[in-house]
Amino acid sequence: MFHVQEHEQMQDLVTAALAAARERDRDVADVPLTAIAAAAGVSRSTLLRRLGGSRGALDEAVRRAGIDPGGRRPVRERAIEAAAQLAAERGLGAMTLDAVAERAACSLPSLHTVFDGRDGLLGAVYERYGPLPDLEALATDPPERLEDTVQALYRAVITAFDREPRVLPTIFADLFSRPDGPAARAMRAYLPRLYDSLARLLLPHVESGRIRPLPLPILVQLLLGPLVTHTLLRPVLEPVRGADLPPVNEACELFAEAYLRAVTWRE
Repeated sequence: MFHVQEHEQMQDLVTAALAAARERDRDVADVPLTAIAAAAGVSRSTLLRRLGGSRGALDEAVRRAGIDPGGRRPVRERAIEAAAQLAAERGLGAMTLDAVAERAACSLPSLHTVFDGRDGLLGAVYERYGPLPDLEALATDPPERLEDTVQALYRAVITAFDREPRVLPTIFADLFSRPDGPAARAMRAYLPRLYDSLARLLLPHVESGRIRPLPLPILVQLLLGPLVTHTLLRPVLEPVRGADLPPVNEACELFAEAYLRAVTWRE
């Protein structure tokens, strides 16, 4: 009976440790004992007493539960990086949770705990390697001139496509081939944030009368469609004799000029 009680207490501590780790987005090994004690509803001294004075007992119990307690870079960081590498090297189909767990040196249950499945992991990869963080940062301190705003938007998109590992072309390839696939689901989850950033960058110029009052989705498609298409096709066209593609920076300037002609009032 005594051993059963001890086992149940340890299971409660493991549950508390995992909850505290999820709340802080860290490995269990990186969560302070005071935070684990608070999650378990006990004092730190009581927690240490139940652990026999050593944190190692808790880490071992977490391992027995099928979860890596960590102590290295957080599972989340390792898994996002591993998933992006697999997708860039071998395509989105190779980005299985088993393959990610093996490359990230973590357990499969820990991936389910941190990301809530493969779609959650893919969403985290898109957020890390896509243009969204740069666009949100730009929207918090936008340039005053519309021309500078459009140029900055294009630089953010090009930077995202060139970011290593180059996972964004793989995501778009899956998006175009499977409109209801995992890439589409991941992108839809972030569309509200993407549109919010673009609205904050473009709509003030609509209100000022510089941009014609077109629906925001049309403004966004006119903005991103040509550049994304050019970027995706560029590796195919570059070896073609007579393609004569301009350098990337020059192409951005040409697309920006074309966009401004399309959406602004002609003077």
